[in-house]
Amino acid sequence: MDNAGWHAHRRAHKEDDYFNSPRRGADGRFTPVEQQVRPIDEQFIGGFLPPSSPVPPPLPVKDEIYTDPSFHLPSGVSSQKSISSSQLSRLSAVERSKTLRVARMDPHLMFMVGPLLKYDTTDNQGIWHGALLIVTADSGSTYEPHPTLTYQFDPEQLPRHHKKSSKGFAGKSFDLGPHPADPHSTSLPIYTNGHASSGPNFISEQSPAQEIWVYPGAGGTFTFWRFMIHVPLGPNEMEVTYSINNGQRLHFFVPGQNQNMRWASYSCNGFSAGVNPDDFRGPGFQSGFDPCWLDLLTYHYEEPFHVLVGGGDQLYCDGLTREPELQEWVAKLKPEEKQSYQLTDEIAQAIDRFYFNHYCQVFRTGAFARANSSMQVTPMMNMCDDHDPDNLQNSPIFRTIGTRGYFFFLLFQCFINVEVDGIDDKNHVNRSLIIGAPGPYVGFPSHSFLGNLGPQTSILLLDCRAERRKDQVCSPMEYEKVFARLHQLPPTVEHLVVQIGIPIAYPRMVALEKALESKFNPLVALGRSGSLGLSGFVNKFNAEAELLDDLNDHWTSRTHKQERNWFISQLQEFSKVKHIRVSFLSGDVHCAAVGVFKSLKDKTNPEIPPPMDHRYMINIVTSAIVNTPPPGGVIKLVASLAGKTHKTMHRLQTDETMIPLFSKDPDGGHRGQKYIMGRRNWCMTSYDESTGDLNFDIRVEMEKGVGRSKGYAVSTPPPRWERN
Repeated sequence: MDNAGWHAHRRAHKEDDYFNSPRRGADGRFTPVEQQVRPIDEQFIGGFLPPSSPVPPPLPVKDEIYTDPSFHLPSGVSSQKSISSSQLSRLSAVERSKTLRVARMDPHLMFMVGPLLKYDTTDNQGIWHGALLIVTADSGSTYEPHPTLTYQFDPEQLPRHHKKSSKGFAGKSFDLGPHPADPHSTSLPIYTNGHASSGPNFISEQSPAQEIWVYPGAGGTFTFWRFMIHVPLGPNEMEVTYSINNGQRLHFFVPGQNQNMRWASYSCNGFSAGVNPDDFRGPGFQSGFDPCWLDLLTYHYEEPFHVLVGGGDQLYCDGLTREPELQEWVAKLKPEEKQSYQLTDEIAQAIDRFYFNHYCQVFRTGAFARANSSMQVTPMMNMCDDHDPDNLQNSPIFRTIGTRGYFFFLLFQCFINVEVDGIDDKNHVNRSLIIGAPGPYVGFPSHSFLGNLGPQTSILLLDCRAERRKDQVCSPMEYEKVFARLHQLPPTVEHLVVQIGIPIAYPRMVALEKALESKFNPLVALGRSGSLGLSGFVNKFNAEAELLDDLNDHWTSRTHKQERNWFISQLQEFSKVKHIRVSFLSGDVHCAAVGVFKSLKDKTNPEIPPPMDHRYMINIVTSAIVNTPPPGGVIKLVASLAGKTHKTMHRLQTDETMIPLFSKDPDGGHRGQKYIMGRRNWCMTSYDESTGDLNFDIRVEMEKGVGRSKGYAVSTPPPRWERN
């Protein structure tokens, strides 16, 4: 074993020893695994952690575009230019100070995380609605007066795009230009207090902070502040600049009133246990988390996205089970022992501590943090192993994990506190919200969202977690309320995208599901006993096959197939009556694919062209932007099942198949597995104003960790069948 491997093995052994035998400190408390996060320095608000020491790390290769004299920000925004250290050294002390001056908040706030942006919807009057969230440490912040958000825009100012030249993009996309939070930027930005230059129609608005929750941690108290944003859309796309307490200015973009949004989507923003993030860290990157995110932000820089849609697993919470207070419960071998184990105040506090610190750490780190502050809408919830059998979900500790996981999802990702905002979706700060039935395990009703992405496009973010049971994905009440709201969509809408975490048109694995459920399966038996190193084959909660837990979650599993087919048939009827094309967007499976539903071909008649077929619905599967793809053998198995004919929906005159989109590798080489792409990826979507098509471009990582992607495009046509 090489030296690095020896040290890694030794470190893992020490960690396992601690987790198996956690020890209390002198104060009687355990040392948490997810350490208490410290407040972030003001200059790093918005993304990228500061260096771990005063000595700067080696500089990565930089993009030449940002030192090009032609590079400049849109007019109306404070100046920001590149300048070298040698040029700075020739300036006077006063000039150097002015050049490098950073805007400071007044009154001062000590940020734990943020600012985070969330898009809600655009109403019929053309008002863009959204919100912003910050979390501050009370001990280092001044709240007299309460924090204030200032946002400014000019309907007459056209934002400047930075399209690639015909010669292509020189350099590498490791760096995206000067940014207040990037300690590695070789371009030194200028920040100024005051306001952007204004034209005759310039608008400046202020939004007071609303305190929506306080976290009482061991290190003090921390306040969650929400600011509501309302922007009247103009005739053109606009850049909206914002600051908190007159601090650093950040920005996001909104479309023109008659423009359909450009948007990006992603899923699986983290690494599973056992994956080494450094394996995905290419040259110039500090982390394996960043390459695909920086690729996405490069496209955002060239032509800004208006919305970023998180399709599930915005963060991974597997680490909760390694917190020391939970080790005695985790170590119980029999499911019935876990079920009867009582919740203590210490365990409850540890669960909250983990969620708070983990969210702060993930949502303020790296390129993901920058995306959160410039374009964000996160529809799905993410919690630890949420698909277990009913009896274990009802156990005191697991119910608390689920309930608090959903609470923090609503808080950090939807900016909602039910105790403050209530559960009346007809009188809610979020106009797009659809509240369903109470969840059987999480203690909250489901929260789905139906948002406007432009005159011709809407998106439904269906909550498939809160009401989930082993035999149910969504309750009848949730479906009833969702379809009632869908039928109220304005007549201009031609495309509805249904965001569901799990693919709905995807290869079946029924035979594997049956094998894993069998009590005679030797691998399951060996996993339960820990023999032959197969303990990881079963999950640590109920001793069932880990892969079976994932398969049970799929729409195509035997327990959900009937509900799936009914849901599709209802969407087909809705599509036919409302004259709206339906498409699905999913993640979860750590690979890219495109499934499709269409009318079953009659033997005596030609196939119905997609524009004329109300049953034609594609399912874009984009996963994962960070996590590792499945092993080659799994990809090969799924690909071999992709071409199989399924007759499940033939009684509804519906056929389902996969689109062979991936006939070539990103390097241009031919590949045999045309249906499934086992590389990290994300997706960008746009509306074609000339054809009415909705275009999905799945961006697949060209080489592991390099931060560049190859596009695989697929479109779905507008509805062109005859109206009833």
